[in-house]
Amino acid sequence: MNTANLQLEGLYAAVAALTSALRDKGLLSEGEIEEALKRAEQQIGSDPRRTTALSNAHLDAIRFPLRFLRHANETSAQGHAFSFAELATKVGRVKEQV
Repeated sequence: MNTANLQLEGLYAAVAALTSALRDKGLLSEGEIEEALKRAEQQIGSDPRRTTALSNAHLDAIRFPLRFLRHANETSAQGHAFSFAELATKVGRVKEQV
């Protein structure tokens, strides 16, 4: 596996943990986190420079971290533990249209 992929996996796990901490401390609700991540994903999908210059696969790659974090937020808020592999698989299977 590419070392950069492993570094990104660690980064996603770190951001997911920070997001959970923000929610657990009551600084942001699950819904507020969801909305912020959803807005960011929508902005990516509506940027004409990106949508015309990149393939759908590249756009999915850009959206992956946001979708991963949305699933991590939901899973964590439900009190379930999650692994990177489980959430990455879920993101790959469920490509939401925002």
